Amino acid sequence: MPEEPILPIDDPRLKEPSAPVEAFDDDLRALADRMFGIMDRAVGAGLAAIQIGVPLRLIVIDVDDDAGVRRRLALANPEIVYASRETRVGEEGCLSMPDYGIPVERSTRVRVRYSDLFGRERTIDGDGNLAVCLQHEVDHTNGIIFTDRVSTLRRGRAQSRFAKVRRRVA
Repeated sequence: MPEEPILPIDDPRLKEPSAPVEAFDDDLRALADRMFGIMDRAVGAGLAAIQIGVPLRLIVIDVDDDAGVRRRLALANPEIVYASRETRVGEEGCLSMPDYGIPVERSTRVRVRYSDLFGRERTIDGDGNLAVCLQHEVDHTNGIIFTDRVSTLRRGRAQSRFAKVRRRVA
């Protein structure tokens, strides 16, 4: 299977909200499997379908929560239904902008309502790295990228650095 590209952070498709998942079928499960493979090859903690050019509200995650419990899940139509007022600032990266992290403020705890790959409604409570990953990936489904969550100065530095990296690769 050829390696599939992850869209770069400046691709305009990443700024568009994704469409809801309506068909919970073998195609959706195959897409989730493909996303897990891409995420694993890129050594990531999460991936949204839009990052591979598929504008559906589907994310995959593989991250430990604060208790050390590994959470490897596919979430269709994820929606944050609770976010704690308590926040933390932590270094955050994105597979669409590899090898670059910026400090982003996120809620320390979240609850996300979603459907599993068979259409059953579920919820997941996340804290620590799991909460950060869930917020980051749900943002992708809403057309929000992590640089949108930082100051104009930090965003400008990130864009400048990414432009330099793209010129070297091109």
